[in-house]
Amino acid sequence: MAAILPDWQTGCMSFGINLDEDDWARLVGGYRHRYDPREALRMLLQGVEVEKAWRELWNELHHQNDVDTASYAAVPALVHIYELRGVPHYNTYALVTTIELARQNGRNPDLPENLRAAYEAAWQKLVEIGLRELKAANTEPLVSCIIAVLAIAKGQRDLGWFATNYDESERREILERAEVI
Repeated sequence: MAAILPDWQTGCMSFGINLDEDDWARLVGGYRHRYDPREALRMLLQGVEVEKAWRELWNELHHQNDVDTASYAAVPALVHIYELRGVPHYNTYALVTTIELARQNGRNPDLPENLRAAYEAAWQKLVEIGLRELKAANTEPLVSCIIAVLAIAKGQRDLGWFATNYDESERREILERAEVI
């Protein structure tokens, strides 16, 4: 596999992620098999075949609420790439939120100690970015996914789950069925 791009590696290192080539190759994805996310992450960074990269990351890092070490290792990279690219979009917020919600569902492996600091720093950075971007956000998916990140960061996991997993029409339907509105 080609070497990681220097700015991507520097950014990951700024979050404290320190995985060598062999470590990345041993990571496990949502399907519970080995998955190295670097090529898809590289595509995102370079802006090449972005939709293909997102499809791969969504498929490999999360499967039916299962996540694993590749999912956790990808979070700091996703946040760094998002910050570098500077283009507001919901995918990073949604995938990072999905990974975090699955991480704590009781059936996924614990966050490895060697990834904890980078993962937590990336979450804090995404909250900061989200607070900044919320002011100008004007699409439903982006607003909902930013709110999900902020809610989870403030300990409101259920609100984060609803914001991520239901669009406005689905939330309205739930409220109408509950006769709240």
